[in-house]
Amino acid sequence: MQKIRNIAVIAHVDHGKTTLVDGLLQQSGTFGEHEQVDERAMDSNALEKERGITILSKNTAIRYKDYKINIIDTPGHADFGGEVERVLKMVDGVLVLVDAYEGVMPQTKFVVKKMLQLGKKPIVVVNKIDKPSAEPDRVVDEMFDLFADMDADEDQLDFPVIYAAARDGIAKTDIDAEDGDFSCIFEAIINEVPEPEGSAENPFQAQIFTLDYDNYVGKIGIARIFNGKVKKGENVTLAKADGEMVKGKISKLIGFHGLNRMEIDEAEAGDIVAFAGFETIDVGDTLCDSENPQALDPLHIEEPTLTVVFSVNDSPLAGMEGKHVTANKLRDRLESEMQTNVAMKLETVGEGKFKVSGRGELQITVLAENMRREGYEFGISRPEVIVKEIEGVKCEPFEHLVIDVPEDLSGTVIERLGKRKAEMKSMVPMGQGFQRIEFEIPARALIGFRGQFLTDTKGEGVMNHSFLEFRPYSGSVESRSYGALISMENGEALAYSLFNLQDRGVLFIKPQTKVYEGMIIGEHSRANDLTVNPIKGKAQSNVRSSGADEAIKLVPPRDMSLERALEWIEDDELLEVTPENIRIRKKFLKEHERKRASRK
Repeated sequence: MQKIRNIAVIAHVDHGKTTLVDGLLQQSGTFGEHEQVDERAMDSNALEKERGITILSKNTAIRYKDYKINIIDTPGHADFGGEVERVLKMVDGVLVLVDAYEGVMPQTKFVVKKMLQLGKKPIVVVNKIDKPSAEPDRVVDEMFDLFADMDADEDQLDFPVIYAAARDGIAKTDIDAEDGDFSCIFEAIINEVPEPEGSAENPFQAQIFTLDYDNYVGKIGIARIFNGKVKKGENVTLAKADGEMVKGKISKLIGFHGLNRMEIDEAEAGDIVAFAGFETIDVGDTLCDSENPQALDPLHIEEPTLTVVFSVNDSPLAGMEGKHVTANKLRDRLESEMQTNVAMKLETVGEGKFKVSGRGELQITVLAENMRREGYEFGISRPEVIVKEIEGVKCEPFEHLVIDVPEDLSGTVIERLGKRKAEMKSMVPMGQGFQRIEFEIPARALIGFRGQFLTDTKGEGVMNHSFLEFRPYSGSVESRSYGALISMENGEALAYSLFNLQDRGVLFIKPQTKVYEGMIIGEHSRANDLTVNPIKGKAQSNVRSSGADEAIKLVPPRDMSLERALEWIEDDELLEVTPENIRIRKKFLKEHERKRASRK
């Protein structure tokens, strides 16, 4: 049997886990001498590279001495928590990566809790020790306290610690020692992580933990083999989560080496491989021996907490910019997303309207941004929180919110959160004039809070939140306090009229932008909506002007990104997303229709 170790890499967003995996790949010599490798090689999706976050869990295999180490890179965002949980079931040990200054963040907590419940062995890597403000000793103490609070057993509390600066490829087991390379990480993995249980002699069993799609072979299930061995072309049984059994044949068996995939002929217990040949394959299903089918426990996936409605774009400018604009195209694209993205759900709610549920705003905006780049055109409604009835009581999801703010600005933020029904749990100084404050807050109160928060903290605040639990409904929460500036005409906006409108609020558009009746072109400085005319030109007369009134100075417009716009809109507004623009509009474009709707 091969010598195999299976580990997952866990960390908070931006603490450097993908960079660490890069270093492991390079120092193990898995890449050839001449191969040119991208930075953060694991983030394969263009959006992941741009934002520097990992969205999908990826796996890679590294050879070190005569061991094969399967490494799974997990997303750090709580929105993708469904991914993390499944990955943990597939591995025997976990590399927990923390930043030497920021220390333990909420999403690290979220994952650590899951890891300890499943009884996995942690190896703690304190990264970025080269930062001037790094305090590695404090961070190690924090980790120990966290493990102890979460009821870790003695074996888990006796965790090895490695100090690293992943970007420079440096790692060492003692903070005062000489800088070494990553070999101490490899040694820790081999010595500390138990070898996979299960035996190649038992009947075959493998559990699918993530899906992929290939236009050529269809759905691919990536799985860990728990028992037995398997050959390409063998007949096996797929045991679905609901107990249904489907017989089939493995058409392709795919193994991993570095970042490459290659077809292999057989694999055995302990390894992580991909299977093709089953169209109905799903996460949590078991592939097992046809003569002796024994299913493994199905995986539990966190349920969605937010929904938005994707709809066909019906604005006056519909179909001008996108390639795919019909309801059928939109439905096909959303359905294909659901095939590989397990944490999202889809239902049709009317003619050309599709309700998508996900774990958070980020997950939904990532989907929308990917679709936009593929040439789709669609509308998105304001995100709504999923409300559940538990024992006859109306309940809503609550989040655990952690913010780091400059001390002199914490008052404003606490007051704002108070209005949003947040409950303060703790407050600790972080050094360098910062404070860390923890809250418990209804999830819907967080929609639209980030933009406000950044303004209040002058861009210096950091906020992170993760799902806590469902609790009784907490009444109404204050939303956006300003109205909208709405265009009353169709045409192109002119600098002359925008100049006259800018005293009325903040504009979102530049001159020469196409506008239509009912489109929102800015935020009003008061609470009510205001209908304005952005296409009015200057009246010409045959009197020669003095030139003094021709100098028009416009304030640069506020740039509305997809996330920002989605947080900004209210229930009676929509986002129109096309490959070239993101426009904000009212659901009812004509003023008399809006008045009629508001009376109801």
